[in-house]
Amino acid sequence: MDHATHDHQHHGHQGHHGHHQATGTSWSMAARATLHCLTGCAIGEVLGLVIGTAAGLHNAATVVISIVLAFVFGYALTMRGVLRAGVPLGQAVKVALAADTVSIAVMELIDNTVMVGVPGAMDAGLADWLFWASLVLSLALAFVLTTPVNRWMIGRGKGHAVVHAHH
Repeated sequence: MDHATHDHQHHGHQGHHGHHQATGTSWSMAARATLHCLTGCAIGEVLGLVIGTAAGLHNAATVVISIVLAFVFGYALTMRGVLRAGVPLGQAVKVALAADTVSIAVMELIDNTVMVGVPGAMDAGLADWLFWASLVLSLALAFVLTTPVNRWMIGRGKGHAVVHAHH
């Protein structure tokens, strides 16, 4: 996602709504922030589930690998844009942590709960439709349920709003 465009749109809303940030944060803005987060989460989640499933790991180990990789890829995508804006590495790490931690945590809670909760999904092989259908369902639900969280956080100058100060 191009944060420069996102940044411009964010500040455009602020101009129309003054300091009423909670009401000035559009669902579209929150959805874009959630989609950005979902991209990193999905890369890590899919990679972790594929690694765990292909290696025949226990479900708990597979979930842990998926969560760790989701955070790594989620933070990495945010840091990429912030570093491109000239922010030093140490500060970029802090920005990514502030911008994405809650969003990734909520997404991971939802998508892993769905994957573990769908009977047979975690035990299905990579060639099994149940594995992929459950994964798509889990990520879709994570997006839908995390978007309001991101809208609330952005409206209060937290979460993905932190990234905007560095563009």
